[in-house]
Amino acid sequence: MPVISAPHAFNESQLYVDLEPIFGRSLYLKCEGFNFAGSIKLKAAVEMVESAEREGVLLPSSILVESSSGNLGVALSIIAASKGYRFLCVTDSRCNLSTRLLMEALGSEVHVIADLDAVGGFLGARIDYVRALCASDDRYVWLGQYTNPGNWRAHYHRTAPEIAGQFPRLDVLFVGAGTTGTLMGCARFFRRWHRPVRIVAVDAAGSVAFGGEPGRRMIPGLGMSMRPPLLDESLVDEVIRVEEADTIRTCHRLARRGFLFGGSTGTVVSGAMRWLAEHEDEDFTAVAIAPDLGERYLDTIYQTNWLQDLYGDLVLDGDDLVLDGEDTEQVPAGPRTARTARAQKPVPRTPGHRRRP
Repeated sequence: MPVISAPHAFNESQLYVDLEPIFGRSLYLKCEGFNFAGSIKLKAAVEMVESAEREGVLLPSSILVESSSGNLGVALSIIAASKGYRFLCVTDSRCNLSTRLLMEALGSEVHVIADLDAVGGFLGARIDYVRALCASDDRYVWLGQYTNPGNWRAHYHRTAPEIAGQFPRLDVLFVGAGTTGTLMGCARFFRRWHRPVRIVAVDAAGSVAFGGEPGRRMIPGLGMSMRPPLLDESLVDEVIRVEEADTIRTCHRLARRGFLFGGSTGTVVSGAMRWLAEHEDEDFTAVAIAPDLGERYLDTIYQTNWLQDLYGDLVLDGDDLVLDGEDTEQVPAGPRTARTARAQKPVPRTPGHRRRP
């Protein structure tokens, strides 16, 4: 019987959902939302806070401050409450109301940025606000998730080994791209593994993390309005960009089968299914990482009026598009420079029956 005294000591990360009965293609979804923070961000939050404590940067009198679209803010709120720190989350108007209320219920302060920055996003404005705070009062400690190596180390030491232990014949791993902490930690681990693993990053359409023109993004989580400082494209084999309408359709398709996942997970699954549809003649053991659950999206992705106002009345029509493999933008990453080229086929595996882990 597990008994804990700190909320961040509990994190069930060895649960996988077989999506083949829902989508008709073999994909194992690693669920990272079964902890008190409700997302994969708890791992990075623990690593960054405890590293700051070990280095003497974080003191009892310190005030934690971080820029977050939501999930990391919740994770840090839980850790701050447990350890007795004050915490200020700087977020923006895209952050779900339920997420803001949750952080406040945990004792955190929340500052919402409402004005867009020079490139049409909120990230630059959030970072500017945090920098100004830190310059005005040396009690503020900014963990800096966008540049903090603890962000990727958490997944190098935990998430990737967890997958490797369960799937010794893994062929392809789908990872959502935001700060790219999860992506870089897993990519670094599997580059040193005993067999080649194709690393496929899944990004939101309108994100400029891997280049391209910025566009409107209303679902928080994945995507960036700047190039992530942690990103090393040489470790990424392919990039898939997913439209928000496809994210929404995928979330609703999963919900109709009883799996209520968040927007980041819907994006990853949508991109993974499209990639698998384009490679249906090849035999893969494939895993995707599900960063979050869906309760915090009840007033957005799962709310009819919100969907119709932003995406139109037909957004939930034709959800089979997630399987047809059409209109999928795949951008080669790493040393290749042709950013509009179609994804290269991986080295064919030996034909045979579908492999199980």
